[in-house]
Amino acid sequence: MSRLQFAPDGQLRHLLSIDGFKPAQIHALLDRAEGLRSSTGGARKLPLLRGKTVVSLFFENSTRTRTTFELAASRLSADVVTLDVASSSTKKGESLLDTLAALEAMNCDLFVVRHAASGAAEFFARHAAAGVSVLNAGDGRHAHPTQALLDMFTIRQHKGADFGQLRVAIVGDLLHSRVARSDIQALSVLGVGELRLVGPRALLPDAFADFGASLYGDLDLALKDCDVVIMLRLQRERMRGAFLPSEGEYYRRYGLSESRLKLAKPDCIVMHPGPMNRGVEIASSVADGPNSVIQEQVSNGLAVRMAVMATVLGARTVQP
Repeated sequence: MSRLQFAPDGQLRHLLSIDGFKPAQIHALLDRAEGLRSSTGGARKLPLLRGKTVVSLFFENSTRTRTTFELAASRLSADVVTLDVASSSTKKGESLLDTLAALEAMNCDLFVVRHAASGAAEFFARHAAAGVSVLNAGDGRHAHPTQALLDMFTIRQHKGADFGQLRVAIVGDLLHSRVARSDIQALSVLGVGELRLVGPRALLPDAFADFGASLYGDLDLALKDCDVVIMLRLQRERMRGAFLPSEGEYYRRYGLSESRLKLAKPDCIVMHPGPMNRGVEIASSVADGPNSVIQEQVSNGLAVRMAVMATVLGARTVQP
């Protein structure tokens, strides 16, 4: 994956996962996002991708990710093509490779891909023509790298660049969450001080312990003295079988309430990738409360995705 994502000179060609990134490479992208956010504070367009064509290729529904990717491309002066998958030739039986070839023939430069199948973005990247880049906007349970980058950007804004001083808890449906996988990878790369993964046993894979994370079944214990709490959505559309007794029982054991949040540090920030199930994984009073940075995450996604697009299309090398 790393060899596919990076050219020999260190240029980021595709963004498919956090696999293979080094701390300096992540911070370089976050630095660039900060600069672009300052440059476009008034929604001013920049000419960095003028003459480039970006294709938004979403085989799964999305609101935040799709909108911010398309806005990001537009803010960089790229031409944006949104493929309506529901009425495209893929619904008539056309293969993904035939769709890719047809779009490449139209001189498109970058594909933003979301797909229900894990590995779909990598599949596109491996078969893309030279000079064509692919960005993974979420593939099955596998990865959501730009969400991880915007989460790291948000944490860095509030807690500084030294992740080694932080205690972070990720809570909820870790089994089905591509966001969790990418966040865990990014936090590991950045040397987070302590990573606590919390959820029902059926939704908490043992494999995450390989990243140096501690697994918790007790949310109250896991929240103690945390600096950052990342809540995850229950992804019932990816579940098969009965993982949980009821939503009410889930909230009682793993929902983030105001009283529970008091177990964390007073300046703890609360995050959620959205969309939220209010009253299931998080109380509205917490989601909208003073510790919440959830809306900042959405705003930061625009700057981060601008930085990634500008980088993969050659505006600047991200050196190891």
